[in-house]
Order: sequence, then structure tokens, then C-alpha cells
Amino acid sequence: MKFIDEVTLHCASGHGGAGCVSFRREKFIPFGGPNGGDGGRGGDLIFEATKALSTLLELRHKQHQKAERGRHGMGKDRHGAAGEDLIVKVPVGTLIKDFETGEVLADLTEDGQRIILLKGGRGGQGNARFATATNKAPKFAQPGEEGEERKLRLELKLMADVGLLGLPNAGKSSLITKVSAARPKIADYPFTTLAPSLGVVGYKNYRSFVMADIPGIIEGAHEGAGLGHRFLKHLERSGILVHLVDISGLPESDPYAAFEAINRELAMFSEELGQKAQIVGLTKMDLSTAREHLAEAQAWFQERKIPVYPISSITGEGVEALLDAIAERLWAAPREEW
Repeated sequence: MKFIDEVTLHCASGHGGAGCVSFRREKFIPFGGPNGGDGGRGGDLIFEATKALSTLLELRHKQHQKAERGRHGMGKDRHGAAGEDLIVKVPVGTLIKDFETGEVLADLTEDGQRIILLKGGRGGQGNARFATATNKAPKFAQPGEEGEERKLRLELKLMADVGLLGLPNAGKSSLITKVSAARPKIADYPFTTLAPSLGVVGYKNYRSFVMADIPGIIEGAHEGAGLGHRFLKHLERSGILVHLVDISGLPESDPYAAFEAINRELAMFSEELGQKAQIVGLTKMDLSTAREHLAEAQAWFQERKIPVYPISSITGEGVEALLDAIAERLWAAPREEW
């Protein structure tokens, strides 16, 4: 399935039905009086979060969303039916913004959470409502109120417990494939992953957590460089970050400078994201070049008081220790406090 995490919608609630101008006409009742019914209210436009969806793909092809209008009132004191509410289902983690101002209107973070975003117009009153002792035959009724219209921007931020980040080809997809049923594309060239992948990681005592594999981030990502800039927002929802660092290219490459550059990108994208707790995984420990520089890398990170775990997603070495460290961080505080 194609991953769509942003979409623009033209939304409108239903117009209210108009009130009716009508008079009672019967053979032996020449002045029966007004009996025009009220118009029905317009339908509301409601957004509902659901775990059944993981992408905004369906809305990409349904960019005009309009609730049903109310029916008009009729004679014989018959009121018009109310318009049916329109419920637009979106994935959990969807942020709804005003397209013009960028104002955040709703943040749907729980399964089943609903919000009435556009209220339907009220139905107009029929002429029966306006009869008085001095005006027994009113010849007017109210029109229905117009519904609300708004252009909206929907952004999906994945709800994951753990976010994987790092340079392209750092081993993120290999790790999530090792510990979950997720199967992102894996290859020996950069930017293999073109969209985020979610995997449920089974842990001890039947506990589990959700891990997100975010496409590789490079320097300048917050300004649009590479692919990761589109997906930095998904890391904001993560409880903790696991930063994967490949040291197998030393001394030709400089993984330490890359590590610091990526953290600068996080801070420039969002202050909150820059302050998130991180665990570092030193990947590809099955390669001799990575093992040669392990002690040096451990000393560099320990000097900065950053927890570091050497792992190999091929052999499984160190993966359990990394999962233990993740679980300890995750369940030290309830998710609501993240």
C-alpha cells in the first residue's frame, strides 16, 4: 500500500433546510391558519480516528467532503428531516490544521476519538412558528442557515513507541526486520527505504511495543535535503529514539560527525524532538571493520554519557540487550507522560 501522510481536503457541513410557508386548506375551515413546518438541520462533519487505517491514501482520492443538507419543511406541520452527519475516518495520529493559517484544529491520538469540526446549519422555522394574536396568517418563513466550509490540511504522525533514525544504509530496516514482522526493502545502497515502516516487537512476558523505521536522514534534512525531511515529524510521536550508527566505514567516513549533524537536524526541526532521549546502536558488528573500531566508538559515546549497544541484525548479537534497554526506558514512565 502506498504510504500517504499528508492530504488537503475541501470540507463543508450541510446547509439547514428552509422553513415552509403553508396554510391549512379544508372545505369547512376557511381560515385554518399557518401550518408550515420547520426545515431540518444540516449534517455535521466529524473526524474519527481509527486503528484500522495506517495511511491517508483513501482521502487522497476524496478531497471534497460534504455532509448532507437538511430537508425543507412542508405543509401540514411536517418538519424536514435532518441531514446525515458525515464521519471521515482517519488513522490514529492525524493532525488537522487550517490550510490558510496553519492553526491546529484537532490532534487525534486515540482509537475512536471523535471531533465535530464543522457544525451543520440550523433549519429555518416554518410560518406556523410566527403566528401571533396580531398576525394570524404570517406569509414568511426562515431560510435555513448555511453550513460551514473550510480548507483543511491533514498530517499523519505515526504513533510509535520507538523511532529508528540514522544515516541512509545505517541498518534501520535490517533491525526492524530482525525484531518484528515488518518487511521493508533492504539493499546495499542508500535511500532504500522510501516510506516509514511500523513493526510490533514482541517482548518478554507477552509485552510488546511499536517500532518505526524512518527513512534515512542527512544533513540539511530540516530544509528539505534527502528524503528524511518529510518524515522527521513521525519521530515527534516516538517515546524514545534509537539512533543507529555504522562505524564499519572508519576511518574513511566520520560517523561521529554524522551523528552530531543528525542531532542538529532534529533540534532545528523541533526543539522537543532535539531533547528526546536517545539510545545508540552500533550496527554491523558482524563485519571485521566495525569490530576494529568498537572500543574507540564506545569510548566516544561514553564520554558524552550516551548509552551505546553494539549489535548485528544478521547474527542477532547484542539485539536482546538493545531491546532490554528500550523496554527499561519505555516502561519506566507511563506513555501518557511522554
